[in-house]
Formats: sequence, C-alpha cells, structure tokens
Amino acid sequence: MSAAKDAAGRVAGHAAGHAAGARPGSPDRLHTVQVGMGWHLEDAGGLNRYFRDLLAHLADAGVDADGLVAGSPDVESRSSGLMRSFASPTAPFPRRLLAARRAVGQAVAPESLLVSHFAPYGLALLGAARTHPLVSWFHGPWADEAGVEGRGRTSVIVRRLLEGRVYARSAACVVLSRAFGDLLARRYHVPRARIHVIPGGVDAPRFDGLPSRAEARRRLGWPEHAPTVVAVRRLVKRTGVDRLVRAVPALRARVSDVQVMVVGEGPERRALEDEATALGVGGTVRFTGFIDEATLPLAYRAADITVVPTVALEGFGLIVPESLAAGTPALVTPVGGLPETVEALDPMLVLRDSTPEAIAGGLVNALGGMQPPPDAARCARFARERYDWPVVAARAEALLRRVRAEWRP
Repeated sequence: MSAAKDAAGRVAGHAAGHAAGARPGSPDRLHTVQVGMGWHLEDAGGLNRYFRDLLAHLADAGVDADGLVAGSPDVESRSSGLMRSFASPTAPFPRRLLAARRAVGQAVAPESLLVSHFAPYGLALLGAARTHPLVSWFHGPWADEAGVEGRGRTSVIVRRLLEGRVYARSAACVVLSRAFGDLLARRYHVPRARIHVIPGGVDAPRFDGLPSRAEARRRLGWPEHAPTVVAVRRLVKRTGVDRLVRAVPALRARVSDVQVMVVGEGPERRALEDEATALGVGGTVRFTGFIDEATLPLAYRAADITVVPTVALEGFGLIVPESLAAGTPALVTPVGGLPETVEALDPMLVLRDSTPEAIAGGLVNALGGMQPPPDAARCARFARERYDWPVVAARAEALLRRVRAEWRP
C-alpha cells in the first residue's frame, strides 16, 4: 500500500469511528467543536496538517470533533467527514467569520467543549463560550507573524487585540513548546496556570519501512552519491531560507559536491532563486517546489541531514520530528521551540545562532564528521517515544476532559 493510500485509509477509519460514536451525549466520549484554519491538501502548512492529525487521533482516544475550517466544498468528502468547510478561504474575512459563527452554532451541543486552533477564526467561538468551556491551541502569534512579513503597525495592533480576546476567554491554552508558553504569558498576559505544553505529533508508522538513502534519492531523481542537505520550509521571510542560501558558498568550499534541496513553496521563491544565482550556487541549491505528503518521507530519508534555519516565531517545528522519524538528524537554529525538539537527543543539533556562518559551520561539522549527528536508529526511536501521535493525543485528551469536568459557567 502506498503512503498516500495508507494515510487516507487511516483518516477514513478515524472518520468512520467519529461518525459512529460522535453523537453528543455518549457517556464515554467527549464531544468537541474545533475550529482550525484550512484543509492541509488545499492550504499546505504545519498548522493545517497538525489539525487534521490531531482530530483523527483524538477520535481514537475517545474525543469526537466537529472540525471546521475555511476551504472548498470538497473538504468534507476529501477528509472522509473528519471536517467541513464553513467558507472559502478567499472570501472577505468578515464573511468568513460570520460563516464560522453559523457553523459553530449548528455544531455545538449542551455538553460540547470548544477548541480554537487559529485565533482569528476562534473569534467565532466566543458567543458559545459564554455557556461552554473554550480551549485554545496557540500555534503562533498571528500579529507578530504579520509584522515579520511586512504588515503595517496598525494591522499588527488590531490582530493582536483580536487574538487577545480569544486567549483571555479560554479556560486553558495549549502551546507546543515552553518557548511559546513564555511568549503567550508575556505578550498576551495569559496566566501561566492556564498554559499547558503538549508537543506536536508525528505519525511514526508512516515512516516505517523507508528504503535506503541511495534508493530514496533514486526515486526522487536526486544525485545518488552527493552529500545532501534538505530544508522543508514554507518560503517566507521568517523561515530563514535566505540565510541557508547565503551559507552555501562557505559550505561548498568545504564540501565541494554537496547538494542543498529546498522543499516547499512560498512568495519568496523567486527572490531566493535569484540570490542563489547571484552567489554562484544556483547549481548547488535546488528548489524542488511542493512535494506531496506521500512522497515527503522519501525526501527526509534521502537527506544526510535536514536543517531548519528559522529566524523568528517557530513554536515547535513539525518538520523536526518528521525528519527524525525518517531516521535523519535535524540541525535547528536556537529560535522559539526548536531547541526543545532535539536537545534531549543531542544538544549539538542546536546551532549557535541563525547566521549564515553558523548554519554553514554546523553543516560542515555534521557532513564532514567533526561532530557526527545521531544515527538513523537513534533518531527514529527518539521520535517514536516522544512524538508519536498516540502519545501526544493521549495528553491532549486528558487535558480536554479535565477542562470539561472542572469548568463552571
């Protein structure tokens, strides 16, 4: 069975269980109304993939969900009923918000628990939050991300005020790292007693049985014998791919046949390609574009090492446990929650800073054997023990049940 069919089968199975047991009022199951951002096959990104996987694995843990996202009318059928769309993601924001409120009103039941995964759409839950407990997942500061991407000061302030309303009304907030817990407490003044750290999850069995590194490269059409660095990143400013590109001349001076594969799309792609050409490393840095979810494990497996060169606002970095689950070590910058994902495996996987010099030095040391990273078996074992979805979903389920049991209107 292909990885794509296997993943689809798991989602369909979870959704079938959801449909069979999702009736509000089932004594042994918890009913939730969960609002995300988008459907990951229409809008790629870590938050959307996380939302899909969390809903599926919570169903196995006894938590049913009406999942609501902005997307096409095909979301419900494509997700096998796991979630449905409340509006097109291209509709004006006020229209999306009104549609989300209507969808929440149709889904909520007397015993439901409300869950927000994207604060702008989480605003649609605030009416129901007068009579139902609300839990908010903090995946990142929407306002600050807008500022990093060039939005004006007024836009940033308005976004922060809107976010703050959702977090202030939440009985509990979930962060994926201690670093983002600190940010949530400092920037949004959420009491620390209401902040809970539950890391991101990875579907570890999806990475079982991968081929050898050489075979993975053959299947992808990549050079089979060249030392290979892979960066799976959305091509926006805060993810630091420009720093990685600027690190390549120094890296190539020490590892002459190295290949750097940048997997992903985004508005900065053309500028990054132009920069690589200007630096004379256009033949070393390859921009593969988007790689579908079924093929992504091969990309991780094909790498000698992956790198996450983020410069700002990385709450967890789902690509790190995915890389580890494929048996490939990941170098990370000391930004946000990234160090927490690998420190317990090997602190040498955390770069000294986010500069091109530090990125080049870390890659040279890893590829040249001066600081050998953990081997494949150790990486995969670490990912399975800490980040496998059943482990993560059990923690989320326990928190949601506790909030529901303790909440009083």
